[in-house]
Amino acid sequence: MAKAPERPQTLYDEDLLAWAERQVAHLRAGQLDRLDVEHLIDELEAMAGRLRRELKNRLRILLAHLLKWQARPKRRSRSWVATIAEQRDQIEALLEENPSLRQYLDEVAQSACPRAVRLAAIETGLPRRTFPDDLPYAVAQILGDDSEDAGD
Repeated sequence: MAKAPERPQTLYDEDLLAWAERQVAHLRAGQLDRLDVEHLIDELEAMAGRLRRELKNRLRILLAHLLKWQARPKRRSRSWVATIAEQRDQIEALLEENPSLRQYLDEVAQSACPRAVRLAAIETGLPRRTFPDDLPYAVAQILGDDSEDAGD
């Protein structure tokens, strides 16, 4: 069986930063015919995916803390308040920089919930059944203020 010829290494394969800088230079110079369109598309799609994953990860952490806050009122700590406030701030900054992410908030919060529940159960030592199966908060509650009743 014949072995497929190896694809020659490109700048994209060898040094992503140098490749990106070259693409910027081509764009600034109006040299559109010199762009590596295939890899540009791949990188733009990957960038969009990273932004959605960052939103999901931050929501997962925030939801886990809100669930812990609700499940363990006697063990509430300043650390939990600080984490809730920090995640809300980071999510708000992400949404300010990328307003189109707002359209995904409900969907992403729903999909982050099972892992948030898992994390809350692990961190509290409470059984998984202690926590709701479905997202118990509206997006407005999740992104609410960082007052003393952070999860209420």
